[in-house]
Amino acid sequence: MARSGVITFKGSPMTLLGDELKVGSSLPDFTLHYFEGGLKTITPKDLAGKPTIISSVPSLDTGVCAIQTKKFNSELAAMEGKINAVTASRDLPFAMNRFCGAESIKNMRVGSDYQSGDFGSKTGLLIDELKLLTRAVIVADANGKVVYVEIVPEVTSEPNYDAALSALKSIL
Repeated sequence: MARSGVITFKGSPMTLLGDELKVGSSLPDFTLHYFEGGLKTITPKDLAGKPTIISSVPSLDTGVCAIQTKKFNSELAAMEGKINAVTASRDLPFAMNRFCGAESIKNMRVGSDYQSGDFGSKTGLLIDELKLLTRAVIVADANGKVVYVEIVPEVTSEPNYDAALSALKSIL
C-alpha cells in the first residue's frame, strides 16, 4: 500500500510504501544486514527478550542522520545490556560499519536494508521516490509489541528524542 502526504523531503511531498506500523501491533518479520567479520542478519527473533529501539534514517552520510545516530548512541549508553538498539538505513553494511568506527558508535547496532527494502516495506518506512528509509523511531517491548512509533513529518528534521526515550524507559 502506498501512503502519500505523510512526509515531505525538503518540503516536497513523498510517498511511503507498505502498511503503516501502529502502536499495539507486532514488529513485522523483517531482515536487516550488518557486517561483523562477514555479512550477518538481524530479525525480530534476534531482538526478542529485551525492549528494542529502532532508529530509521535515510543515510548515515548526512548531517541529520549522523546527529540522530550519535544522540541515541549517547543517550542509550546507560541502558547497555538491558535493551536492543538498532539504527536502520539503506546504506551498505560496510559503510555503516566504517561510520560506527569513525564516530565511536558502540551502543547501537546498525542494520542495512540495502538488498530488497524488506524492512522499509514491511514497516511502511520506505520512501518510494528516493528508495531510502524515512526518518522514524520505533520502540517495541521484549515481546516485539510496538509501544511507540514516530514518523518524522519532514525527513530533514530530527525526531523527538525525549518522547522515544521516555517510551523506551517506560518498558524497562
